[in-house]
This record gives sequence, C-alpha cells and structure tokens, in this order.
Amino acid sequence: MTSHVPPPTTATPALAHRHTDRPFRGIALIIFSTIFLASSDAMAKYLTKSLPAAEIAWIRFLVFLLIMGPMVLAAGKPNAMRSTRPLVQVFRGLALLSSSIFFIVGLGHLPIAEAAATAFIAPVFVTGLSMVFLGEKVGMRRWAATMMGLFGVLVVVRPGTAAFDPAAIFPILSALGWAVALVLTRKISGADREITTMAFTALVGFLVMSVVVPFYWIMPNTTQIMLGVGIGVAATVGHWIVVLAFRYADASVLAPFSYIQLVWVTLIGFFIFGEVPDAVTFTGAAIIIASGVYTAHRERVRRAQISVPAEPYPSV
Repeated sequence: MTSHVPPPTTATPALAHRHTDRPFRGIALIIFSTIFLASSDAMAKYLTKSLPAAEIAWIRFLVFLLIMGPMVLAAGKPNAMRSTRPLVQVFRGLALLSSSIFFIVGLGHLPIAEAAATAFIAPVFVTGLSMVFLGEKVGMRRWAATMMGLFGVLVVVRPGTAAFDPAAIFPILSALGWAVALVLTRKISGADREITTMAFTALVGFLVMSVVVPFYWIMPNTTQIMLGVGIGVAATVGHWIVVLAFRYADASVLAPFSYIQLVWVTLIGFFIFGEVPDAVTFTGAAIIIASGVYTAHRERVRRAQISVPAEPYPSV
C-alpha cells in the first residue's frame, strides 16, 4: 500500500518522543523506504490479475503479524499489547485495513502510477479531519493548498470525460482511510508505545480479513504465495524504515521526500506493466505533490510559531 509520511503531531513535552536532529539521515531513510513501498505496490498489482484483493490483503497482514509477533516477544514486555485507548487502536487498525483493501482493488483496475498519485491526496483529508476531530485551526493558506490538492486529483481522474475510470474512487477511498488512521494516530500519540500500535494494526487486520477471506479464497500456487509474502515483507520493512527516519528529522522535513515513491511506481509501471502515464496524469500528480509540499511547509511554520518541542514517532 502506498505510504504517506504522517503530518506532524502536536503533543505535550512530557509525552513526545525526542529525536536526534540529523535531517539528512532521516531524508535518506525516507527515500530508501519508498523503494520497498513501491515494490510492495508492484507485487500487489501483479497479484490482482489472479487473486482477489481480500486474499492479497489477508496474506499481507498475516506476514505483518508473523513479523510483529517475535518483535513483541523480543521486547521482553508481556504488556506490549496493553493500550490505554484500545478502542482508538482498533478503529485505527480498521482504517488502515480499509486503506489497504481499497488501494489493492484500485491497483487491479488502474495504472499503478495513477493509483499512487491519486492516493497521495491523503494530506488533504488530514487537514479537514484534523479540524473536525482534533479542533485544529486551519488557516487560509493551508485551505488553499487543500483545494489545490483536490484540483490535482480531478485532473488525474478526469470525471465527466471519456478518460474517467470509476475505479479511480478506490485510491481516493484508500487515501481517506489512511487519513483517518493518521488523525487517530495523533489522538494516541504519547499514550501508547510504537510497538503496541503496530501490533494492534497487524492483529486487527489479520483477524478481520480471516473472517472475510473464506468467501473469496482461491488456492494460490507457489509463485503467488511468494509474491504475497513479498508484499507483506516489503510493506512492513518500508513502514519500519519510515519509523526509523523519524528518529532523525521532523515529519514536516520528511514529508516532501515521500513523493519520490511516485518516481519508482512510474518506472515500475513502464518497465513491468507497459504503462505510460499521459501528460494530464503527470500534470495532476505535480499539482498534488505541490499541494503536499506546501502543506508540509505551512505545518513547519505553524510548529515554529507555537514552539512544539518534539514530534512522536509515526506508526505503521
């Protein structure tokens, strides 16, 4: 699933995790993470030709859970699954699961670059949801950036024209699910440990999909199983590298570099799937990226004005 660097989170000094100020290392890690995340998207798109999205998602979360299990045990803390806000954790896990499912469905119908570009509209949704659910004040400049991002999505999907594909709604819904998860991450920031949040994400996704997948099950062959495992490993490693990046730089610094993932998926789409985005798609993607970069800039300015001392790490 396409990943987005979570926007900065306002937290109290007592609860916020401090990081070492080494932005170049953080940027390098973010760029490195996009390679794994783009690879995960490519393998998922390939599998959509032969397996249903529900089964692909189930394998992804199964691998995620198998990776997280030993990590929880290695932490030496039996209460790693103990959350101060378990309901929020569950809803956050459901939001991430829905994001994953919708994106995989979209990959089955859309060029990979178009699906990824559209899904990067998540920061726009975060702006609106943060105002409604977290009471954040959003200035005119950020609203202008939000409107520009929405316009970029319209350019990419081209509603009302012959080029419009109804499947474009799926990556948009994926972005909305991701945005909900990020807003809920803000609500639990500093309250639960990162490993607790990640373990909840893996467990919720696996349990829900274990109920759903029997209705869509197709017996996979060896190649499909290997690709499914590859999706889970690549996505988990990619997200974990994002977490590591936050030890060295703020989200507002790292966010713009997450868009490099669009470069990788465009190249993958061309060389593996024979997909060549047209000029309109490139234009819309450029508008979406400009909106996201400017939003990150305004967030950095806002944080400087209110003197927030640190940001909590993001979670998968």
